[in-house]
Amino acid sequence: MNKSTFKVTAMDCSAEEQMIRMKLEPLSQVERLDFDLPARKLVVYHRNEAAPLAKSLGELGLGGSLLTTEAADLPLHNNEDDAQQKRILWWVLGINAAFFVVEMAFGLISGSMGLVADSLDMLADALVYALSLLAVGAAVARKKQIAGYSGYLQLGLAIMGFAEVIRRFLGYGEVPDFKVMIVVAALAMIGNAVCLWLIQQTKRGEAHMEASYIFTSNDIIINFGVIISGVLVYLTATRWPDLIVGSIVFAIVLRGAFRILKLSK
Repeated sequence: MNKSTFKVTAMDCSAEEQMIRMKLEPLSQVERLDFDLPARKLVVYHRNEAAPLAKSLGELGLGGSLLTTEAADLPLHNNEDDAQQKRILWWVLGINAAFFVVEMAFGLISGSMGLVADSLDMLADALVYALSLLAVGAAVARKKQIAGYSGYLQLGLAIMGFAEVIRRFLGYGEVPDFKVMIVVAALAMIGNAVCLWLIQQTKRGEAHMEASYIFTSNDIIINFGVIISGVLVYLTATRWPDLIVGSIVFAIVLRGAFRILKLSK
């Protein structure tokens, strides 16, 4: 058994992890993949030479380069840890999906593009979690199909959101209800804080748990941004703070959609 370590410079979230898994797991020589997202490193336990792995990884265009290859034993896998992590990810998925519905509904009612965009960011995270959980053990073609559906849904919603932001920039629509913006975004922040607490109960060394931690931490920052925009809407009595924050978050969601769509290629 060999252990090869790769540096993957463009790997910083679960979307890239899934891309790599779908590319390398079908290879008969691969026994196990371990990811270190913060360090952007991938460890592959495999038989035979590392050259075919490096070639396949290079085809993804993520900047993968082989650092070292050495003889090593395959580490034991802890199924109990896996079960705990899956349970927690299901909870995190449920919270994200619930707040997608809540923020979307109140965003439309209050006329806040910031809340609508934040709801789509919640949906984007839920889709990545669902892709990781529901596609476990599925064939590569099935995983790619799920990724394609998820990505196009997210892309379509983000484009519609941008279109509405542009319409409002042109003068259509009322000033959003700042009270609803602040209260709902604060509730979403609490929901994300609960997710963060749940994730911290696990061993975050696992790549998908590390990715979930990063996603949720970023969500809290976005929630805070929506709260601040609500305060600025109150102080300025204009829609501009809400539209600016909405545009930024829609751009984040759009970037996430393209990342997911890469999984379907």
